[in-house]
Amino acid sequence: MKNKYTYVWVSLVILVFGIIFVPRIVDRIGSGTVVENDRINLKDNRAELAYLYLNGKKRRVPAFEFMDQDSLVITDKDYLGKVYVVEFFFTSCPSICPIMTKNLVDIQEEFKTAQNFGVASFTITPEYDTPMVLKAYAEKHGITNLDWHLLTGDQDAIYELANKGFNIFVSEMSDAPGGFEHAGLFALVDKKGFLRSRVDGFGNPIIYYRGTITEDQGENSQGEKEQISILKEDIQKLLKE
Repeated sequence: MKNKYTYVWVSLVILVFGIIFVPRIVDRIGSGTVVENDRINLKDNRAELAYLYLNGKKRRVPAFEFMDQDSLVITDKDYLGKVYVVEFFFTSCPSICPIMTKNLVDIQEEFKTAQNFGVASFTITPEYDTPMVLKAYAEKHGITNLDWHLLTGDQDAIYELANKGFNIFVSEMSDAPGGFEHAGLFALVDKKGFLRSRVDGFGNPIIYYRGTITEDQGENSQGEKEQISILKEDIQKLLKE
């Protein structure tokens, strides 16, 4: 008889729990508060930016040495101690480069008082993009950050840096706009020269940030969302490290 009453009591408790709490849980799932509150540990883990790895080792920016718009020799060591964004572009690009430059100028203005923030813009048409051409481009687009170097030099070295060093695709293609194809991506580098990024909803590094959609635009025709806003957030995180 005791076991019978115990069974009835446990059943009653389960029933009451279902009536009171299950609807609340369902409402919280629908409103998204389970993700925000109940998974706080997962959210905290994502607060720090991930390192990118290759063959089990943290990916560091490869050594490089090029000339900038002021005819100064700039190497990877000049960026140590600075958080910086890397892009591959060309001044005569008729398609995505103007948007990428606009976004980087926007970021420049966001961090104009930061003493340890910079940009490295590597041209993929170095024969045309001489220091003089790059200087004119910088002046035209309002590039004022002294640590924003527009870099030119040996084309093979630049292409190797892009395709192998950063795994950001660049190539000569006669049928592409301007005769060159390149990914409109930004890489983020920390003060010690390591590539960093935030992680996605599954805990995987996003690796690069879309540079071809502005914050005002929001998303492109393919439904891809802008990532300039999160890039700004992540730069700020690295500046505080």
